[in-house]
Amino acid sequence: MNLVDVHCHLNHKLFKDDIDTVIQRAKDVGVKTIIISGTNTQSNKQVLELAKKDPVLNVSLGIHPIDALGLSEGDTGIPTQSKPIDLEQEFAFIEKNKDTILAIGEVGMDFHWDKDHHTEQAVIFTKICQFAVRINKPIIVHAWEAEEECLDILEKEIHGEIPVILHCFGGRKALITRGKDLGYYFTVPPSILKSSNFETLVKKVDIQKLLTETDAPWQSPFKDTRNEPAFVTKTVQKIADIKGISTEEVAEQIWKNYQKVFLSHLTKHT
Repeated sequence: MNLVDVHCHLNHKLFKDDIDTVIQRAKDVGVKTIIISGTNTQSNKQVLELAKKDPVLNVSLGIHPIDALGLSEGDTGIPTQSKPIDLEQEFAFIEKNKDTILAIGEVGMDFHWDKDHHTEQAVIFTKICQFAVRINKPIIVHAWEAEEECLDILEKEIHGEIPVILHCFGGRKALITRGKDLGYYFTVPPSILKSSNFETLVKKVDIQKLLTETDAPWQSPFKDTRNEPAFVTKTVQKIADIKGISTEEVAEQIWKNYQKVFLSHLTKHT
């Protein structure tokens, strides 16, 4: 099977001592591509360097909404941003590396961690959407407790010009339907094994619009266990159970989805 992890954070300190083993375990179960996500100025440079380690590794460069504002969430295990990001400077860095990366992400809005700067977040996310369209890259969207607001901006700014990937989307059923009707893709993490929300999402969304991710080291299917790319097998099995088809059929369709979103777009537009 050809498996994919379209969003993870292998630059997290939890992988510092065994990153090579983690990558090999993923390859052993059939993972053919792992997209490591950047979140700020420092981590964008970090993931570009990390991706040189193995051909299975690919990159998305991002500006996380909390990092964009320079607000610290404490020790997250990945580089944090102590001051607001200079958007134009970061856009220039990303554009300089656009032929090396598969997507812009993660980006979006986060009202869970930030209760006070929602207008600023919306302005920043709007500019990022416009930038992603300008350089013709798919966009991987973080929308924690800001699902409706993210969809409002995406609908206004994207107009179907680039693929939109809603990462770990936690919106209510009506918002899942809205994202589906807009033609967006949804990622499913291994934590679907313990999340009724992700089960609902898989039931509602056509398999042609699903992708697998891990968000490693977060979103583990197991309690008190670090998540890792090899665990996409758990997601594939659960999707197969919900859809009533084989794991092979799920893996094949998600591989096609990955190629359509990240590779055919790249070939067509660059």
